[in-house]
Amino acid sequence: MRVRLASSDEAAVLAAIHAQCFTEEVWDAAAIADLMATPGTFALMDEDAGGFILVRAAGGESEILTLGVTPAARRRGIAGSLVCRAAEVAAAAGAALMFLEVNATNNAAIALYKGLGFAEVGRRKAYYVAPHGMREDALVLKVAFPLVRV
Repeated sequence: MRVRLASSDEAAVLAAIHAQCFTEEVWDAAAIADLMATPGTFALMDEDAGGFILVRAAGGESEILTLGVTPAARRRGIAGSLVCRAAEVAAAAGAALMFLEVNATNNAAIALYKGLGFAEVGRRKAYYVAPHGMREDALVLKVAFPLVRV
């Protein structure tokens, strides 16, 4: 598996991946392209278009805006590879830290992030829209570079 930078011309491909990964708050191609046009923002995808990550780096910090791996491509290490490569790109852009929000009920994602050294630093109550209109908390996680597999 190879991870590469995605261009804004691929926003529709990234949006299609996003739509397979999320049922609520799906981002369309225009939203992804707008984010990618923001200074310091970049997207990485695996060469088979099974997953992507969108990250913003500014002021010595970086933030994972979204990360998704299609159901058919899960459990192959794509998410971990995307996060690790994104950390390298963000560090090269001057970031020393990475933050993200993850649904407090997403145990698989939490395990991935904690395995890369992320630690919980906060909680956002009722941050995510869940099915049937319910709201779920987000955990705020942070890691200092370089990432270390724990």
